[in-house]
Parts: sequence; structure tokens; C-alpha cells
Amino acid sequence: NFPNAKSIQANLEIISPEALMQTVGINQGEIDLLVGGPPCQGFSKNVPRKNRFLEDSKNKRIQVFLTYCEVLKLGFIILENVAEMKNGFDKAYTDEILSRLEHAKYNVTYMVLNAADYGVPQRRRRAFFIANKENVKFKPPIPTHSKNTTGLFTLPEYVNVWEAIGDLPNKKHTENDDISCEYAYEPFSDYQKLMRNGNKTVANHVARFLQPKQFERISSIKAGQGMKDLPEHLRTKGGYSGAYGRLTKEMVAPTITRWVFHPGSGRWGHPVDERLLTIREIARIQSFPDDFEFIGSYTQRAGQLGNAVPPLLAKKLVESMLAQVGMSKVASSSINLSNSIFSSDVGKSNAMA
Repeated sequence: NFPNAKSIQANLEIISPEALMQTVGINQGEIDLLVGGPPCQGFSKNVPRKNRFLEDSKNKRIQVFLTYCEVLKLGFIILENVAEMKNGFDKAYTDEILSRLEHAKYNVTYMVLNAADYGVPQRRRRAFFIANKENVKFKPPIPTHSKNTTGLFTLPEYVNVWEAIGDLPNKKHTENDDISCEYAYEPFSDYQKLMRNGNKTVANHVARFLQPKQFERISSIKAGQGMKDLPEHLRTKGGYSGAYGRLTKEMVAPTITRWVFHPGSGRWGHPVDERLLTIREIARIQSFPDDFEFIGSYTQRAGQLGNAVPPLLAKKLVESMLAQVGMSKVASSSINLSNSIFSSDVGKSNAMA
């Protein structure tokens, strides 16, 4: 999807920041923005509390990320994780992030954002730590959508499941040929138009093949139902909230996780077809445009999607950051707003993700 990008798959606990700079060909202070999402499993409420502990090696990769921030001497930093990370373990990691970045002369802001507030058809709350050396105290981006649509000055309602995926063709769980196909309907929501971006065909619209017992469970319940509605002989001893559940057309989707490939891990059943969501439908709910393709096995692609920050949320966040940096520069230098505030800064921007 990014043919001109240089991709390095490496363990940052082993490769030093200095070695990486030499490999990439950069010096300290040359990177405008570093974006990172250290592992979330040590904080996520989807992991049983007994399996979460402070010194988890995954959690400590936040410290590795901070070391890179200190050495690279960046202009801007965005660190993302699950919302629980902000207050987890008595805010131990939040305090360390603030302490180390502020000691490195960064101005740090942190916030929890819900993707649904920014036009993503999904209830997804995530913590963001934003740091900069422009002395800007960032405020959260202004929401574009709202759950509450009553009142005089209301925002558009949250985007629901069917507004996100309803124009895609019907599928059976046995139809797992991953070939491009035409859309089933003309777009009937602004969100569908945005995701299509002029495309005439769509790829990755492939469902996961279900084992007989899994299919029997999914096909025995209706849209909106879940494990508690299963016939007695099909119920499991335990499971996640919403396990073996099916979405409704009208609902905002729950948080997409890397386990979206397994019907027992959440409400991933299609509201009409007796199957799980396809890779493309998952991508739609995560706000990836239709020309963005995913490769690998079904479970690998599900992991790529479940671990991602929704692009639409990222876009709103960075647009808000740019606007606030611009206003800060206007306030400090009184330059004319008719001039291009960002021409010399953003035009030559380097970024690492």
C-alpha cells in the first residue's frame, strides 16, 4: 500500500536507536514525527486481570519506545495504547512517560479518544500521548459525530454498522475465494462514499470458513443475539462478552480486536448473512479505504486490522495537531493568516511509524 516506504522488521529491544539511524540514513533532530503503538495486551481488559502484571515484558516495550524518543530528538511524538493503559498499575507507565519525555524537554499531553466520535463506525476508546517541542499544549480534536442527537446544535449521529458495510455483496462462509468483486449496491451513506473513494470493485471481501459447530451456533441465532441465546446443546462453559454474537444493522460496532477471526471472542457475526465479518467488512469498520489491501492468512490480516489505529481517527487527530501548531505560531509571531503557515515545516516532513 505504500510502495515508496522503507520497511524494517526488527526487534527494537535489540537494535539500538543509533544503529537504526545509520540504517535509515538519518541524524538526530531530522525526524518530525514518530508514531508508535507498544503492545497493549498487558493493559487490555480483554486479558484476565490475573494475567496482567506491571513488569510484563510487553509493557516494558513502552520504555524502549521512550528511549528512541530521547535519542532521536523528535519534533513530535504520538504514542497510542488501550484506554486502560492510562490508569493501569496506579498510572505507573503514564507517570514514566510524562517524567521521561518532560525531562527530555518535550511538552506532553495525554487524552482518551473514542473513534465513534470522529466518524468511525466502532466504539473504540484509546489513550494517546502527544509530545512536541513547539511548546503546544494539545487539546483533543473536536468531535464530528455524537451519540446524542437531540438539541438545537447537534452533530451527525454515530455511523452504524449498515451505513458502513451495507453496500457490500452477500457472502456465504464457504465462499472464501479472495478475488475482487463489484459492489452490490450504489452507496447509500456518506461513509460508504468516503470508503469507496471512486473505486468500482473491492478486494478482500472474503469470509472465514466456519467449522460445523461454529456455523451451527452462528446460524441458530438472529441479529443482536449472542451466546445466552444459543440452544442449550450449543452453549459453551464461558467466553467473552458478546461471544458468538451477531451484529445488528443499527448498532455501532464494538471494538475490533485481533481475535475478530474467532466467533467465540466477540460479536463478529454478520447482521444478515450466517457468517463472520469478511476482511473487507472489518476494514470498513476500522475506516480503512477500499483501495487499501491486506495480505497473508485470514488470521494474519485480522491481526493487522485489530491492532491498527483507525485511519479516520488518526487523520482527525493529526489535522487537529497541525491546526493547533499553526495557531501557536500565529500567536507567537503574528504572521499573516493568508500565508502558508506550514509550507516550510510540513512540506519537507519526515515521518516514521
